[in-house]
This record gives sequence, structure tokens and C-alpha cells, in this order.
Amino acid sequence: MKRRNWKRVRARSLLEAMELCLEYAREKHNRSIDRVCDLMGEHSTSTVYKWLATGRLPAIQIRPFEHACGATFVSEYLAASAHLLAVRMPTGKAADETDVMELQAGFSEAVAILIRFYKGDADADATLAALDHTMNAVAWHRANVERSSEPELSLFGDGGHE
Repeated sequence: MKRRNWKRVRARSLLEAMELCLEYAREKHNRSIDRVCDLMGEHSTSTVYKWLATGRLPAIQIRPFEHACGATFVSEYLAASAHLLAVRMPTGKAADETDVMELQAGFSEAVAILIRFYKGDADADATLAALDHTMNAVAWHRANVERSSEPELSLFGDGGHE
């Protein structure tokens, strides 16, 4: 069975985003829906099953749900559905040549998929996912460069902290 590349997965609906969060929790963290409910502070799994059945997750429960699952597919879907680009905040990890090479490979792959899309050989979902991933990667590097002068983000030296 081929492993899913979670970095490239994008939800097309709120319901799918919720399901992806639970799949991620199960695959990456070995968390059942019962465990997710416990981590959220929900006393009954029937509440979460009701949300899944109706696709109606209360806004106040989005962050606890995502935190319990360890994934942010719901927030990413909400941003994308509003035509916004959600970008992960830099973690303070200094980028190295491998990160830049991965960025370049992402550009190449996204452009190749885009060319295939315009020829009619690639579907829109795969094309959008590749473009979103590349734009997110560029935005992450942009934010990293922007934050490089901030003292709490030691990108270009240890600054005495480790």
C-alpha cells in the first residue's frame, strides 16, 4: 500500500477536511476517534460522529479538534474556500541548501503539472494541490527571511542559545 504524502493533501469540503484530520490522527499518531474525543474534552463520540454526518463542526471546536488530530485540514479548507492562502509560520529552523533544493523541485513539479493541465493531461485538483504547496513553500521562505532580523529567531548563528 502506497503511503499518502500528507503535505500534498487538500480537502475539497469541510466534511472531507474533518475526515482527513481523523485519518491523519489514525495514521500518524495512532489515535482512534475515542482518543481524539478525549483529547478534545468531548465526553461522547456520538457528538463527533454527528459532526461528521452533518459536516457541521462548531467554530469553537475547530482548534481543539485539529489539535487532537495533529492536523489542520479544516483551517486550511476554510482559508482556501475564502480564496485565502494559509501559510505555516516559520519554526525558527534555519533553512539550508536542502530546503532550497526542495523548493526548486517543487517549482519544477508544479510547472510540469500546470503544463500537463493546460494540455488536458492533468486534473484540476492535482494541479491546485501542487500550486498551493509551492506557494506555501515560497511564503514560508519569505516569512523566514522577513523574521531573520528578529532576535528570537536565530537563523544565521546560534546566538548562544540551543
